[in-house]
Amino acid sequence: MRNKSLVFASVFALAALLLWTSGAAAQLTQNPGKGYNPPRTADGHPDLNGTYDLATITQLIRPNGAKRVLTDEEAAKMEAQMAKERQDGDAPLAPDRAAPPKGNGDQDIPVRYRPATGGTGGYNTFWIDPGSKVTVVNGEKRSSIIVDPPDGKVPPMTEAGSHRGSALRYQPRSDARENSDPALDRAPGAFDNPEIRPLSERCILGFGSTSGPPMLPDYFYNNLHQIVQTPNSIMILSEMVHDARIVRMNAQHLPKDIHLWMGDSVGHWEGDTLVVDTTNFNDKTRFFGSSVDLHVIERFTRTGPKSLLYQFTVEDPTTWTKPWSGEFTWPVTDGHIYEYACHEGNYAMTDILRGARQREKEESTAKTTN
Repeated sequence: MRNKSLVFASVFALAALLLWTSGAAAQLTQNPGKGYNPPRTADGHPDLNGTYDLATITQLIRPNGAKRVLTDEEAAKMEAQMAKERQDGDAPLAPDRAAPPKGNGDQDIPVRYRPATGGTGGYNTFWIDPGSKVTVVNGEKRSSIIVDPPDGKVPPMTEAGSHRGSALRYQPRSDARENSDPALDRAPGAFDNPEIRPLSERCILGFGSTSGPPMLPDYFYNNLHQIVQTPNSIMILSEMVHDARIVRMNAQHLPKDIHLWMGDSVGHWEGDTLVVDTTNFNDKTRFFGSSVDLHVIERFTRTGPKSLLYQFTVEDPTTWTKPWSGEFTWPVTDGHIYEYACHEGNYAMTDILRGARQREKEESTAKTTN
């Protein structure tokens, strides 16, 4: 009787999990590669080898009031605005211009780029490549990458997820896999040691979730990703911070006590779609405030000679009230991936910490004097 109870409990749990995850995938494009016969590798599977450009002006989260699909006029307006920003940003600056106000070095930079400049004006639009086109999926010009929930928003956090997020020294950024916000430079202990600085600032992972999973646009620069495919493993190289994911094909996940920066990815083919299942994340990446229970399912499907559809479903019952899914097109590019020598050129980290120590010294001196 006890064994029967265990069987029924296991079946019920599995059914609940399938129902929980299938709901999030309901809004994803079904049979995306239908009608297209992609080139194939020697083992008969679609050939995904190549370099892809993930840059797009379609945001991850849908703007308030926007519909899932943009009209041609709406898309053209967004793209024209972006082109105008780039044109203005490429214009030469007056060499005799006055210094910007303290803490407002970004005054001449469009708002969308300011989180990357730290208030110093370190980057203008000449140095940034956020993309120029909205993403097109199944002939639709999309207003957001998230398609489920239907409103294009990240679902509400659970009580445990909210509590875990509030316990962090910094709140997770809404648009990145960061467990701290460099703009909060007055937060207590913000510069006590390098290990509490953002992962991208430490050259551990790229800005945003560009390395994944899920692999998302960073809306910054270095947008290229290269896929190298073999029968037994697939490598996905991100241009930013040269992160390399290894997908082990037809394998079992690592033991649960082994945790990795980008999780443990195993893959299999479902028809012409590569399906990648990733678990075993560590407790430092904190994608959108997630826990070590983060589970990401990705689907890679060639939809044409110059395009691949990337789909993902994110689930973590300890963080969100329900799973959520998104999709966007990865165009094939002939562009070259450039070396991202992050650690070699990361003078910022020592300078930031040195500046913090100097400020502490000055504040201590001021208190003593007063």
